[in-house]
Amino acid sequence: MTQNKTNDILQGHENTNDSKKIIALAGNPNVGKSTIFNALTGLNQHTGNWTGKTVSNAVGKYTYNGKTYELVDLPGTYSLFAGSAEEEVARDYIESGEPDAVIIVCDATCLERNLNLTLQIINISSRVILCVNLMDEAEKKGITIDCDELSLQLGCEVVSVVARSEKGLEELKAKAEDVCESPPQKFLKRIDFSDCKTEEDRTEKYVSAGEEIAKKCVIFNKKHYDKRDRILDKIFTSRLTGIPIMLLLLGGIFWLTIVGANYPSEMLSKLFNFMQTYISSFFEYINAPLWLSGILVDGVYKTVTWVVSVMLPPMAIFFPLFTLLEDFGYLPRVAFNLDKFFRKSGADGKAALTMCMGFGCNACGVIGCRIISSPRERIIAMLTNSFVPCNGRFPTLIAIITMFLIGGVSSSLGNSLLCALVLLLVIVLGVIITLTASRFLSKTVLKGESTCFALELPPYRRPQIGKVIIRSILDRTLFVLGRAVTVAVPAGAIIWIFANVNIGDNTLINAVSGFLDPFASLIGLDGIILLAFILGFPANEIVFPIILMAYLSQGSLIEYESLSQLHDLLLANGWTVTTAICTMLFSLCHFPCSTTMISIYKETKSKKYTAIAFLLPLCIGILICFIVKNLLSLVL
Repeated sequence: MTQNKTNDILQGHENTNDSKKIIALAGNPNVGKSTIFNALTGLNQHTGNWTGKTVSNAVGKYTYNGKTYELVDLPGTYSLFAGSAEEEVARDYIESGEPDAVIIVCDATCLERNLNLTLQIINISSRVILCVNLMDEAEKKGITIDCDELSLQLGCEVVSVVARSEKGLEELKAKAEDVCESPPQKFLKRIDFSDCKTEEDRTEKYVSAGEEIAKKCVIFNKKHYDKRDRILDKIFTSRLTGIPIMLLLLGGIFWLTIVGANYPSEMLSKLFNFMQTYISSFFEYINAPLWLSGILVDGVYKTVTWVVSVMLPPMAIFFPLFTLLEDFGYLPRVAFNLDKFFRKSGADGKAALTMCMGFGCNACGVIGCRIISSPRERIIAMLTNSFVPCNGRFPTLIAIITMFLIGGVSSSLGNSLLCALVLLLVIVLGVIITLTASRFLSKTVLKGESTCFALELPPYRRPQIGKVIIRSILDRTLFVLGRAVTVAVPAGAIIWIFANVNIGDNTLINAVSGFLDPFASLIGLDGIILLAFILGFPANEIVFPIILMAYLSQGSLIEYESLSQLHDLLLANGWTVTTAICTMLFSLCHFPCSTTMISIYKETKSKKYTAIAFLLPLCIGILICFIVKNLLSLVL
C-alpha cells in the first residue's frame, strides 16, 4: 500500500488527545477476538470501513486507571503477507506506528498455528502483548500452556484469558497500560531473513520458529485431546452424512422460522392497524388534503409497517439460529462440504457461507462476500447471491406452496413440515442455479483460474445464547430492517400513486399491468403479477400485497385474513397451478431488491457489475419460467 493510502486509513483514527492511547487488536479468525473487543469496550464502539477499502473495522474505547484507550479491531487474518485486502490493512496499520501497542489474540487450543501471525507482528512492532484466549477450552482438552516460558521465548508480555467469562481481562488491561507507557520491548523474538530469497522461505521460517516455541511451552496431557471434534467432524463433514445433515439443519431452521414468525407478525400487524386509525383521525382533524393523507398513511405508512411486520419476526428468528450455528463452529463445515461444488463452478468455497447469509438477507450476503480474498471470485459471489431466497421472499413462497402444492391451507403440524420440505427443495434449486450462474460468469465476463483458500475448522464450542441473540439482532436484524424501511418509504408513495392516479377510465396500475400482460402470459404470469415484482423492487415483502391490491381494485396495500380467502381470490383471478409454479420460480430468479443492489454497488464501485447483478437473475428467471410454462401446458 502506498504511503498516501496508509495516511487515508489513519485519518479515521487520529490521536487528537495526547492522554489517549491507541491499541490494535489482532489475531486469526475464530480466536475470540470480537468477544474480547466487546468485553473491553462495551457499547462504547462504532463500526465502519477502512478508507478506500471494503474491509470493516470496529473502534471502541475503554478507561483504565483514569486513562482512555482506543481499541482498533483489525480484520481477522492468518498472515500479514498481502494476499488479501484484510492482510494488507492489518499489516499497514501496524507498520504505520499509529498504535501504541498491539494485543495479539491466540487460541489456547491451537497455539502453534497462531504463533505464525504472532511472530510476523513481533517482527514489525515493538510493543506487543500476547493474549492467550480460550484457556478453559484448553483445560478441558488436557492442554497446558506455560505462559511464563512463552513470554520468555517471545520476549513480550503474555496474559491467559477466558474472554467469555471475562477472566483475565483486568490483567490484560494492566499489561496493556504497562506496555503503552514503557519503552519499546528489547527482547522480542525477531527472525533474521537475510538468507531468505522468496516469500515461501520467510513463511517456512515463521512456521518452524512457531513449532519450536510451541514444543517448549505446550504440554498435551491427553493423547486424543481433540477426539470429540474428530468424531463430530466425521459426522458433519463425511461424504455420506455431511450434505444430508446440512439439509436437515437448514430445513429445521426454515420450519422454526415459518412456524415461529406467524404469531409475532400477526400481533405487529394488528398493532400497526390499530395505530393507523389514530393517525388517520389526526389527518382528518387537521383537515389535511386527501391526497396527502393518502400518500402518507395509505401509501408510506402501510408499506413501511407491512415491511416491518412481515420482515422483522422471521429475521429475528432466522438470524439468531444462523448465528448459533456460527458460534457452535458448524458454518465452516458447510463451506467444507460445498467447497468442491463451488470450485467446479469457478467460485470460491467461502461463497457457501455468504450464500447461507443470503437466506436471511441478500444484502447481508453481499456484504459478507468481503471474506473472499480473490476479487474475481468475490464479485461472482456477489452477483449470484440473490439466487437463494431471502426472508423477504419466504412469505410469498410459503403461501403459494401451502395453497397450490401441498393440497391444503390449514396450519397443522403436518402441513408446516411438508411446506418446509417443499421450500427446502426450492432452495436446493436456487443453489443449483447459483452454481450454474457462477460457472457461466467464470467462463465469460469474469474469466480466471479458481484460487485455493485456507479454511480453518475451528473447535466446536458451546454457543453463548444470550450474546448471540443480542449480536444477531443488533448487527444483522436491525441493520437490514433499517435499510429496508429506508427504501420502503418512497416505494409506498409510488405504489399509492400507481393505485390512485387514473389514465382515462383505468388506474395507472391497471393500465401498466394491461400493457405488461401479453409478455407476462408468455412466462406463466399475468400483468399484475409482473408489475407487482417491479413495484416490489424496494422490498420483496410487498409483492403479494400489491397483487391483492390490484386484484381487488383497492387504493392501498391490503392484508389477507386467511390463506383460504387468498386462495379463492387468486383462483377467481385466473390463477392455476402453472401460474403458482411460475410465480414461485420468478420469485426465486428475478432482479435483487433495491437494498441488495445498493450493497452491490457500494462493494464493487462498478456500474457494470451492478447492471449484471440486475440483469443476470432477471434473464434466467424469464428463461426458466418460459420453459416451465410451456412444459406444464403440455402436461396439465
